[in-house]
Amino acid sequence: MRVFYGFEHLPHFDHPAVTVGSYDGVHLGHRALIERLVGEARAAGGESIVMTFEPHPRIALGRAEGLRLLTTLDEKIALLEGLGVDNLIVIPFDRTFSALTGREFVDRYLIGRLGAETLVAGFNHRFGHDALACDDPQVCERLRVIRVGPCTVDGVRVSSTAIRQRFESGDLAGAEHLLGHPLSKSLRQDRPVAENDSPENK
Repeated sequence: MRVFYGFEHLPHFDHPAVTVGSYDGVHLGHRALIERLVGEARAAGGESIVMTFEPHPRIALGRAEGLRLLTTLDEKIALLEGLGVDNLIVIPFDRTFSALTGREFVDRYLIGRLGAETLVAGFNHRFGHDALACDDPQVCERLRVIRVGPCTVDGVRVSSTAIRQRFESGDLAGAEHLLGHPLSKSLRQDRPVAENDSPENK
């Protein structure tokens, strides 16, 4: 997997299929979407591209109170590579980038820099500060858009938030069940102390 930081000096991509998101944790829902992305790219004889953000948008915008990331950037890279992604573009997220409209993001970056032909997106994904829906005509007229529905496990909708909630409550097994892989070492080292782990109970 090739990893690019920013949009400068990007190569030409062949028939690119692209997805965009934070992908914190690369959990089961993310994996279903990325597997679809890789499949679509291969069917077109093209390349799969994941665009992600560093730092996390909530951190960049000063809204990260209480946010515990499930993966470091290096861990995310390793997980995405394991799913067969061809290219990863790490977007330096800041307030200027966050001010882009959805149409500007599509025109300048997805089309202008990547030459995207197919967009694979989650069922509730939106672009830009104006929250442009991925199936809006402004997007669909430029790209082939594939929506991937929600992923549920044992009746629970998988999300990074649901996983964080289980982790925070000390339910590490439940968090890993939704992740679909073991918790990262960095997260385990920073895990909450459960009541049974307190010194007086040892």
